[in-house]
Amino acid sequence: MSEPLDPEMFDPLCPSDLSPLRFGDKWAGMVIRCLEAGPRRFSELRVPLRGITAKVLTQSLRSLERDGLVRRTAFAGPPRRVEYELTALGRSLLGPINVACEWAMDHWDELIDAREAGLKAG
Repeated sequence: MSEPLDPEMFDPLCPSDLSPLRFGDKWAGMVIRCLEAGPRRFSELRVPLRGITAKVLTQSLRSLERDGLVRRTAFAGPPRRVEYELTALGRSLLGPINVACEWAMDHWDELIDAREAGLKAG
């Protein structure tokens, strides 16, 4: 069994929200990071992704599965359960995601300034 996911894994002001680089949808990169340490159940993913609705998480997981990045495994019960895990292809994205996160952290102040300037202009 994997260690529980840290509820504070993604800071509300996380650079991932500021990064202009996206891996799939808004949540895909964070879902991939949640699956980095091994298979997880849907309810486990919701802990650090507290801003996501069940519907959107389902859509993101289905999209990642369709693209071959995530594998969904249903286990017959009782109790029935479903787990999600990264495929080899999904694991290959961890390096680029780490690079994108580092870039966002290195440019944090510039990204914040640009976002604030855009909000004031709009």
